[in-house]
Order: sequence, then structure tokens, then C-alpha cells
Amino acid sequence: MLKMYHNLEAIILASASPRRQQYLLDMGLDFTVRTAAIDEQPGIDEDPTTFVIRMAREKAAVVRASFPEAWIISGDTIVCLDRKILGKPAHNEDAVGQLMALSGREHCVRTGFCVTHGGRRVEVTRSVTTKVRFATFSEVTARAYVATGESLDKAGAYAIQGKGACLVQSIEGSYSNVVGMPLCELLQVLHEYGVIEPALPIARYGE
Repeated sequence: MLKMYHNLEAIILASASPRRQQYLLDMGLDFTVRTAAIDEQPGIDEDPTTFVIRMAREKAAVVRASFPEAWIISGDTIVCLDRKILGKPAHNEDAVGQLMALSGREHCVRTGFCVTHGGRRVEVTRSVTTKVRFATFSEVTARAYVATGESLDKAGAYAIQGKGACLVQSIEGSYSNVVGMPLCELLQVLHEYGVIEPALPIARYGE
């Protein structure tokens, strides 16, 4: 597979998310994965944007402490209905309840991400918001979707890149952000700091 980008420097992804890992792989980037165990509960009355940026920074800081000479990428994604944060459902009934609350309504998906390098004292944080509107559906439909097993490890109890796409009527903003990482914004930061560059194919002699 031809690469679109390649590394100029070492990258560590501070996330166990298979969606984030796949995005970096699809771009052709080499990286290692190191996860960070932190308290992921929002503070009382903490603003959702403040929360996702704080989570991304704290995850990155834990990994950066052990790997100060690598570029660390971290992220955190939440689903918000009004100002209520919907996390990963605890069980199937919780997932059904979240989906029914979202049915026929617009919600926001917010991701905070952090790109940092300890040795160079660089830390860049961004947040990206996408508006998602769900179609109106029945509880039977919600239960049928939850029964597929796709809900339980997803914020908001759905995966837009999977079977959950059938629940989505429209989106406004970054699609990759809903999957779990605003890819355009992340790559811009990595390119700006010289961590990656486009991988241009070598022209054959005479072309």
C-alpha cells in the first residue's frame, strides 16, 4: 500500500482506540502505542470542551514522562446532548437509553487532542466539534442495533463508521472527529512541527 505521509520523527500514540490507530496506519505513519491510566470523570459543572482538552493533556503527560524524546499524540472524544456528557454505556440497557435520548435530535461530538514533545517543551492542544443529527427511530430499532454488540465501547453508544451509520440523518463538520480523531487538524499540527511530511512517489527515469 502506498503511503500518503511518512514519519520524520518517532511518534507514540497514547490511546488504545483501534479507530485512532487505524487512522494513523491508513496515512502510512509508523508509531507505537502506550496507554495512560487516568481518572476520566468530568469535574462538577466542567465544560465539555474543557473536559476533553484536559483528558487529552493528562493522557499525553503520563506517556511523555516516560518518553520525553518522542512526539506524543493523545485524544479524548465525548458525545454531548445539550450539556450532558454521554460516555460509554455501562451495559445494554444503558446503551438503549442513550440511543433513545438521541433519537430525532441533534447532538455534538467533541474531541480534544494533544501533540507534545517533552524534550522540546512543545504542547499543542486543539478541540473540534461536529454536530450530528439522528433520525427518529423506535426502541425496537435501538435494541436491534445494541444487539449487534457495536455500542458498548463507544461514547454515545454508536459507531458512525459501522452499523450505527443507519441511525445518522446528517452531520455538520468533521466526519473523522465523530469516529474519534479530527484527522485533518491533527495532520496539520504534525506537519507544522516537522513530525511528518507527505510521501511523494519517486518518478521513474524519463518521466
